[in-house]
Amino acid sequence: MNFVILTVIFVLIVREAQSSIGDHSPYYQKCVEKCGLQNCTEDGLHFIEDQRPIYLSSLQWSCEDECRYECMWSTVAAFHHRNWRTPQFYGKWPFIRFFGIQEPASAFFSLLNFYAHVKMIKRFRKEVPSDSPLYWLWHYFCFISLNAWLWSTIFHTRDFPITELMDYVCAFSVVLMSCYCMIIRLCRNAPKFILVTITTFFVAFLANHVAYLGMGRFDYGYNMQLNVFIGTFTAICWFGWSTYNRIRQPYVWKCAVFVALGGLVMLLEIMDRPPFFWTFDCHSLWHLSTAPLICLFYSFVIDDCKYLHKLEQQTETKKLS
Repeated sequence: MNFVILTVIFVLIVREAQSSIGDHSPYYQKCVEKCGLQNCTEDGLHFIEDQRPIYLSSLQWSCEDECRYECMWSTVAAFHHRNWRTPQFYGKWPFIRFFGIQEPASAFFSLLNFYAHVKMIKRFRKEVPSDSPLYWLWHYFCFISLNAWLWSTIFHTRDFPITELMDYVCAFSVVLMSCYCMIIRLCRNAPKFILVTITTFFVAFLANHVAYLGMGRFDYGYNMQLNVFIGTFTAICWFGWSTYNRIRQPYVWKCAVFVALGGLVMLLEIMDRPPFFWTFDCHSLWHLSTAPLICLFYSFVIDDCKYLHKLEQQTETKKLS
């Protein structure tokens, strides 16, 4: 478990410290300046002679953006000609666009995760009785996760300040919701006023976090530290609970494996390398690997709700007898 925690922390630190050698290089800056003077209007938004495909203009690729994209590849070629390593630009690896999509693999795999949630919540509704304990809790979890993966798709399709903010905020909402679901599961027999207090606290905490990130400059360090703390706390609690209940509830191995594999696949983030075929980077492969883990977690949730439903029925039968 310590390995999982250290992996998550190291991943986030590495991503926070990424440099942007490519966009700081004189070659790139001169290329962008020359391209802008030759092809763009004074505001840099429009081409003097615009003959782009409609899908580029629909995704709001301005003339300045096009210059940056073309000069990015010229700079990459210049670096490789000198046997230098592939540079990053504005904290990102160079990617080949696909119909105007900036990071096509990450965008597609984000949709794959979205689909995994849709598929598994349908299975959940089919197999779990609607009067089962925590039935609606997992529907709320699914809704928040779907929203997060939708914004992840949008962000990887087109990187704007607003799409970046929504991607980070919605990703945090999933981390917080996972923690909330874990606490509610462990404290489900607590008095109602305690459960209401817990819910109020989490809602207020999320609102405060969103308000803070949306005011002024985005605080990456604070957001990173908060995600690490809450994610680590949730993982430890789920793993400990699964270990404690492994005899009485044999299906909890799925939760334990989910936590362990979730930490293991984070190695893909550590092995940050230039994208294969300028399309598949380690971050996109991480998105790919999380899709089957979603199915595993829902499988655990389905079994757990069935167990709680059976337990509740047995308790009611004893009361009647």
